[in-house]
Amino acid sequence: MIMAVSFTRYGRLYYLDPGEHSPKVGDKVLVPTDAGPEVAECVWAPQWTSEEVGGLPVCAGIAAEEHLARDESNKRHRAEARSVSKRLIRRHSLPMKVVGVDYLDADNVYTVYFSAPHRVDFRALVRDLARNLRARVELRQIGPRDEARLQGGIGPCGRDLCCATFLKDFEPVSVRMAKDQDLPVNPMRIAGACGRLMCCLKYEHPLYLEAHSRMPRPGLKVDTPQGPGTVVGRNVPSDSVVVRLEEGGRRCACPSASVCSPRKQHDEMYGEAVTVAEGRPEE
Repeated sequence: MIMAVSFTRYGRLYYLDPGEHSPKVGDKVLVPTDAGPEVAECVWAPQWTSEEVGGLPVCAGIAAEEHLARDESNKRHRAEARSVSKRLIRRHSLPMKVVGVDYLDADNVYTVYFSAPHRVDFRALVRDLARNLRARVELRQIGPRDEARLQGGIGPCGRDLCCATFLKDFEPVSVRMAKDQDLPVNPMRIAGACGRLMCCLKYEHPLYLEAHSRMPRPGLKVDTPQGPGTVVGRNVPSDSVVVRLEEGGRRCACPSASVCSPRKQHDEMYGEAVTVAEGRPEE
C-alpha cells in the first residue's frame, strides 16, 4: 500500500506507507519528520501497487485538533518571520530575497531561506532577526533551482514544475541533450522557470536516443507511401518523420514504420545481407 501527501496546496508530493490507517483525499494526516510529526494533506488515498516499495515512512495517523492547532500556530510564526525578514532586509539594504521560512516550535528555531546574486554579509541581520523574533535564527542561501522548487509555479509545458511536485534530486543537464532532442539552442526555449536548463531534458534524453537509433536520419533518401523523398525532420513524440518529396518538393509527415530506405543505404548502415545459396538435392 502507498499514499501521497503534500504539506502545501499544489506542492511537492511525499509518499508514505499508510500502515493501519485509511485516510481519504483531503484528510489531514501526521507525517513523521526529523522534527516530529507534521500535518500534511492526503492527496492520493492508499492504494495497492504492483511493485514492492520499501523504505517509506509510515503514516503516524489522522491529525487531531491539537495537531491542527499547532500547525496553524506554526503557519502564523512562519508568516510573521517572513514579514519581519523582508522589513529588516530593506532596512539593512541587502541584495537578498526571502524564498521560504521554516519554524521548529520544539526548539524555537527559525530557518530563513534566501537567494542573492553573490555572497552576503548578513551577520548584523541575524542579530536583529533574533532580537525581533525572540528565537534562534539561521539564514541559508539557496540557488535558482532550489528557489523554483520552494516557490513552485507553472513550466513552459503548462504543468506544475517538476521540481516542486515529484522530482527529488537535481541531475546535471547539458546543451547536448537539447541538441539531441532537435530543440533550438535558444535560452528562451530550453530554460525553465529557474533560468537554468529544463530538468525534463535529462530524463527524456534516453527516449530520444533510442528513437533516433531506429528512425531514418535527416538527409537520408527514403521511399514513402506518397513517393520517394529526403528526410528533413523527425518527431519523436509522434514517432513520425518529415519527408520532402522529390516530385513537387512538397513535405509530408509519415509514420516512421512506413518509411524505408533504399537497399544500398540499408546495407551500408547495417551491413550487407548474407546470401544463402540453395543447392539442388543430389540424385
